[in-house]
Amino acid sequence: MPIRPLDPHADLPLVAALYEEAPEYWLLADRAAPTPAKAQAFFTDGPPGCDPARSHRLGLFEEGRLCGVAELSFGFPEPQDAYLGLMLLAPRAQNRGLGAAFLRHAEALACKAGAAQLFLAVLEENPKGRAFWEREGFRATGRSSFDAETGHTLHRLVKAL
Repeated sequence: MPIRPLDPHADLPLVAALYEEAPEYWLLADRAAPTPAKAQAFFTDGPPGCDPARSHRLGLFEEGRLCGVAELSFGFPEPQDAYLGLMLLAPRAQNRGLGAAFLRHAEALACKAGAAQLFLAVLEENPKGRAFWEREGFRATGRSSFDAETGHTLHRLVKAL
């Protein structure tokens, strides 16, 4: 299960194809199907105050095909923290342990960068996603927010590294 950094130019078509293969998350999160602009934004989006140059844009490959993406940033919510802004797997890669392995890779990168905690946000409307994160050791921080643009409540979770 190779994991490697993704290049915003060479790998953009792969990310766009993955998003088209896995529209369910985007239909839930954005209430719209993913667009090519959404795939492009994978390479630039990040939490507030984070240096994009320190972020990791990772691809998970199986049999030479991209089957997952993850964005890991540093400096949010506090300067010493790591933040997993997105981890998305294609349906063909789900429920086979690949998500847990991909997460372990991201956690190792966060530890190597000196982060003691890894944060993420989960949509209230995504109980399956929340169950995955909790199985992997994430716990509620008690911090939630409402996104007026999407109508979602997001709950912040954290895992000690």
